[in-house]
Amino acid sequence: MAFGKFEQGKTTGAMAEINMVPLIDVMLVLLVVFMITAPMMNHGVKLQLPKVSSTVVQEAPETVNVSVDASGAFFWNEDAVDLAVLESRMQAAAALPVQPTIRLRVDEVVPYRDVADIMGASARAGLANLQFVTSPAPAVVAEARSK
Repeated sequence: MAFGKFEQGKTTGAMAEINMVPLIDVMLVLLVVFMITAPMMNHGVKLQLPKVSSTVVQEAPETVNVSVDASGAFFWNEDAVDLAVLESRMQAAAALPVQPTIRLRVDEVVPYRDVADIMGASARAGLANLQFVTSPAPAVVAEARSK
């Protein structure tokens, strides 16, 4: 933008440069403000905590295999069960102090309705860890063996 007088005689060219001094001043002021306020952001309370030696006990969760074969039969580990018994076992497993990991193995010809029934039963029981077990494709297995 060119600023000037309304005179007709002498024309001056447009000012083609930006005045950087005010921008640098603002940047330096912000830098100083952040340098002063950054050390004050520590809101921790200094405490001398007691020192004890202990080991963390981590119980490994039990693994339960829930399977559905091609005929639509449900299995809890190796036991054949119906959907009502499966739901009651899931509720009993959810009540344990350490919830088991449910591994869902489903034959590829099983309708999705049966899979959704099992997922719904585990959700209603309150089981948090549901895993799906699949087999790798034959091409992937052959490629892994060749390496």
